[in-house]
Amino acid sequence: MDLRDLDWLMALAEHGHVTETAAALGVSQPTLSRALARVESQLGARLFERLPTGVVLTPDGELVLDAARDLGARHRQLRADLAGRLDPESGTVRLAFLDSMSTSLVPRVLREFHTFAPAVRVLLTQEPHHDITRDLDSGAVELAITSWLPRGPFGWTPLQEERLVLVVPPNHRWRDRRRVSLGALADEELVTTPQGFGYRVLVDDLLGEAGVAPTVSFESADLATIEGLVSAGLGVAVLPEQFAGQTGTIGIPLATAAARRTIGLTWRTDRDLAPPAARFLAFVADTVALDV
Repeated sequence: MDLRDLDWLMALAEHGHVTETAAALGVSQPTLSRALARVESQLGARLFERLPTGVVLTPDGELVLDAARDLGARHRQLRADLAGRLDPESGTVRLAFLDSMSTSLVPRVLREFHTFAPAVRVLLTQEPHHDITRDLDSGAVELAITSWLPRGPFGWTPLQEERLVLVVPPNHRWRDRRRVSLGALADEELVTTPQGFGYRVLVDDLLGEAGVAPTVSFESADLATIEGLVSAGLGVAVLPEQFAGQTGTIGIPLATAAARRTIGLTWRTDRDLAPPAARFLAFVADTVALDV
């Protein structure tokens, strides 16, 4: 039994005559009769009484007719909702982004896209990189702004490059330095993100290349919170430059050109993007992306 059979059942109930219903539907009478017999066989119930003047619903038929109307209405609503979501002019984009992008890059990108496509709705998910990768894999989100290109079939459009600095408390002995080497952090306590976070991998790799492994004093998933912990004198941190000074800390440039992170837009390349997401990607690539 499919939706077409239910539509034909509703039409037969309305006309009350097999010949008239077949003509209205543009099918042959035997085709309609076979469809009715198929539905009755599948449901195990007689839906119509055959009379010399036509057909009338049985009590079981009335029950099935009510259900058919509900299913038909839900199917029409589903198609309308899906068409609306997939409409490139007024559909929905599902975008994930890093917590650290919530007050800088993401608002700017969304503002510019909203000006370009005001009727498109963007559903936002704010989460760490490993959750972003999971949601891209499952299809829960279509696009993501992150600092880490996932392994596998993923596209990547760079959007922003950030300089990383050493953030120290306002009374730290290095507060007046113009530059500091990563090697100098060997005896410092470090405030950073937890293991498994993309940003933690970035910082650990950066320090590992310098041959240092500072003691981690505190961990937080939020970079702004890390800056606050440093301000309270609980350690030092390697953070994007824009976080330095938010609660009185001091940002000191690091003596290495590698102290940078690139933020980009990523998506899976092994499946087609829905039209609104494809429109968002094309807009960002044309107007926001870095020239590389």
